[in-house]
Amino acid sequence: MEAVLAATSIGKRFPGVVALSDVDLTLRAGEVHALVGENGAGKSTLIKVLTGVYTPDDGTLEYLGERKRFARPLDAQAAGISTVYQEVNLVPLQSVASNVFLGREPRNRFGLLDFRAMNAQATQLLDSYGIRVDVTRPLRTLGMGVQQMVAVARAAATEARVVILDEPTSSLEPREVDTLFAIIERLRADGVAVLYVSHRLDELYRICDRVTVLRDGRLVHSGAMADLPRLKLVAMMLGRDLEEVQREGATKFEGEHAAGQAPVLAASGLSAKHRLDDVDVTVRPGEIVGLGGLLGAGRSETVMAIAGALPLDSGEVNVDGKRLRTGSVAAAMRAGVVMLPEDRKADGILPDLSVRENIALAALPRLSAAGLVSRRRQDSIVDTFMKRLRIKAASPDQRVGELSGGNQQKVLLARLLCMQPKVLLLDEPTRGIDVGAKAEVQALIDELAKDGLGVVLISSEFDEVVEGSDAIVVLREGKVVTRLEGDNVNEAALLAALAEDSRDD
Repeated sequence: MEAVLAATSIGKRFPGVVALSDVDLTLRAGEVHALVGENGAGKSTLIKVLTGVYTPDDGTLEYLGERKRFARPLDAQAAGISTVYQEVNLVPLQSVASNVFLGREPRNRFGLLDFRAMNAQATQLLDSYGIRVDVTRPLRTLGMGVQQMVAVARAAATEARVVILDEPTSSLEPREVDTLFAIIERLRADGVAVLYVSHRLDELYRICDRVTVLRDGRLVHSGAMADLPRLKLVAMMLGRDLEEVQREGATKFEGEHAAGQAPVLAASGLSAKHRLDDVDVTVRPGEIVGLGGLLGAGRSETVMAIAGALPLDSGEVNVDGKRLRTGSVAAAMRAGVVMLPEDRKADGILPDLSVRENIALAALPRLSAAGLVSRRRQDSIVDTFMKRLRIKAASPDQRVGELSGGNQQKVLLARLLCMQPKVLLLDEPTRGIDVGAKAEVQALIDELAKDGLGVVLISSEFDEVVEGSDAIVVLREGKVVTRLEGDNVNEAALLAALAEDSRDD
């Protein structure tokens, strides 16, 4: 098959970070090529190199047999490389037809826009792809799924030689996914090279001919999709040794948790369109329940829903047998549910405030009387938690922004513990901290569980989830695959659940 676009030995560096190193990718005419990898693998950086957003520091690009270096995205678009991003990059206030023909609008003999011709051509084009919509409506009045389909149809209609689809089904209903795949089949038949970026394994095996796997900015594997078993693909993405994992010899296990204490947290039927589908999570006092899954599995969305930060279409959350009002962070906090966010800098610490102020922030309502806060009580609580969590700071008055990542994370945990919670939701609690601090945080989580807290743990490091959890709820595409417990809490069972073909469920 003819190579349309070939990237060879691509390298891209940013201050302190090697984003890509010696990466090869070849897109062929009439072929759908999957690009996969977890967060930080380098997928987005590679796409930006291919489309002129970034200039590579190393390596070469060849397009239609000629050496190329695109200085800007417009150059790549003009050459015939069209990209549809997960976030629709069209003009929401303009009509559907105007968006379809953006930059190449039909004109009449006087050089003026021919709206009648544009509307007729847009209707004909969209109808041919099974997208039936009033093309005179502003794009923003349509659902996100339809907007995504319009973006794909626009890309297909530009006579592009390469079409890059970045998570194209994230906002689509099942019937819209079928329509998208019909469009991709037409592109394939027309000899267009398609680069398909997705974390959904079922889709990859359904539509893709070849696959390239990236991990930590490096090429791990490239070859035929059909020749790569699902379990091996998942292991490659995660950097696990498949044979070593398989030697654990465990099988997937499904069943009820052993009889014991009543659940401190019982979340059931959590559903939010395109994000969660009937998710159940049960945690008992003193139990650490891990959420296992690949990128986009719905782990963060699950804890956000439990914490009241994600509006739900249906489902309920019970704490100590009492039903909470969903979609309310305040109601969850009053019931004793607190969450450590994934991004501590954006959503957690207040870097310009002191350690004391950051820790005491959540406890202020308990520390105040008649609107006045007792400094003595505040100092007592801060001192207690700084000692208990072994927070290393020059004094309670030191700015949190000056602390190490591990100590910043401990400050956030101290703030949550000040609220005397019953359930602790931890989203990537050890991300971005050094090995020593990571061990301290992990030990602290175990200690908190032993004190009777119910803990929900998310980590992209599978060994951390396996070693730190009493049970694991495995998620894929917003659905629960299984719950692993007892001797079945191991990497072999976890990988097997993630790699399972959902069509066999």
